[in-house]
Amino acid sequence: MFTCSVCGAGDSREELVEEVFRIDGKYVLVDRIPATVCVRCGEESFSRETTERIRLMVHGRTEPTKSIALKVFEFA
Repeated sequence: MFTCSVCGAGDSREELVEEVFRIDGKYVLVDRIPATVCVRCGEESFSRETTERIRLMVHGRTEPTKSIALKVFEFA
C-alpha cells in the first residue's frame, strides 16, 4: 500500500519520469525512469531495484544514448 512520504496521501500512479543527477560536478539526465507518483502532490519515488540500476548507470556502467546542451541560469 502506498503512502506518500511528503503529504501522506494514499493514491498513486505509475509513470515514466526523468531526473537530473549531479555526479562528480557534472550533470546527467536519466530519462524514462519507472516511478510511483503521488496523485496529490506529485512526489516521485523509485523502487530499490530502480535506484540501484540508476546508480550503476550514472557511474559509468552504461553508455549514454545521447548528449544534449544545457542552458544554465543563476537565480541571484
